[in-house]
Amino acid sequence: MERAAEKRVAEKRERLFIGVPLSEEARGAIARALPKKLPGKVVPAENWHFTLRFLGSTEPDKRDQVIRTLTAATCGPRFNVRFNELGAFPSPGRARILWLGVDEGAERMAQLGAIAEAAARIAGFAAETRELKPHLTLSRIDPPASVRALLGSKLRFGTRMTVDSVILYRSRLGGGPARYEEIVRIALGR
Repeated sequence: MERAAEKRVAEKRERLFIGVPLSEEARGAIARALPKKLPGKVVPAENWHFTLRFLGSTEPDKRDQVIRTLTAATCGPRFNVRFNELGAFPSPGRARILWLGVDEGAERMAQLGAIAEAAARIAGFAAETRELKPHLTLSRIDPPASVRALLGSKLRFGTRMTVDSVILYRSRLGGGPARYEEIVRIALGR
């Protein structure tokens, strides 16, 4: 009986994260500025977003608490970000993730990240141990490889975008690239 209940709970769990969407204009400008060939498995442009807090497999009650907390939070006014640099995690010499970062607006993105972290903690998630580095994941590299030449190429971005909302996303895996579905969108103030 207990295992049947555990199975029902597991079946209702959803893979979730809190993020910031990209505008179509920013998505297009970034795609045009990138080299045609990137190392690793390239993330489709339609999946580009800023992850503020990954939640993972989430029960419905925790999801609902995150929604309540985000909806009640004061996320502040809209703001601009400027995409400026390519980077790599964990390092350029052994990159697993190639990313595009921001300079303008990074502090406000970190504030949104703190709000997302608070919503996760209130819902009962463990604290995130890594510092938030606002970025778009462009590709995943396995096995790790050096991307120093690409990072040293001084690509110019300068693309700006207005951040006007935070979204709780559902992530569906399997059968190709991940698919992201909006559960709830919280608009930032004007």
